[in-house]
Amino acid sequence: MIDIEAVPIAKPDDVNVIIGQSHFIKTVEDLHEALAGVGGALRFGVAFCEASGPRLIRRTGNDPELVGLAIAAAEALAAGHVFVIMLRDGFPVSVLNQVKSVPEVCSIYCATANPLEVLVAVTPAGRGVTGVIDGEPPLGVETDADAADRHALLRAIGYKL
Repeated sequence: MIDIEAVPIAKPDDVNVIIGQSHFIKTVEDLHEALAGVGGALRFGVAFCEASGPRLIRRTGNDPELVGLAIAAAEALAAGHVFVIMLRDGFPVSVLNQVKSVPEVCSIYCATANPLEVLVAVTPAGRGVTGVIDGEPPLGVETDADAADRHALLRAIGYKL
């Protein structure tokens, strides 16, 4: 028997979240080091759900509010080996390669500032993330003017030359 729960992730609008899966208690420290190495302006909180042993939510970060938000999300998900990173004053695009390069990281489910629900499968053996609902459905296809606006925005904020 499998139940699927849609777990909303609570966060302020100015906070980005990365959710992924890892496999080892060392993850929380390695993620901290990877994020801290990006630069001094980045604020972050990390929480990691242990899947065996004491099964604690391990936590770290450089911003107590974001650590608290990451812990709350991890508690809501309650899925083994899942980690949650909450970011402020930086964007996932600036840290995803560093996060993915952590040897224990198996996969990334999402990296977003959008309203987010995580689909969690529940069985007698435990809980696991099966997917995410990230944002709302499209309202149409971009026009040439929309494409020009997108190109201009990416250059204005420094992501493209």
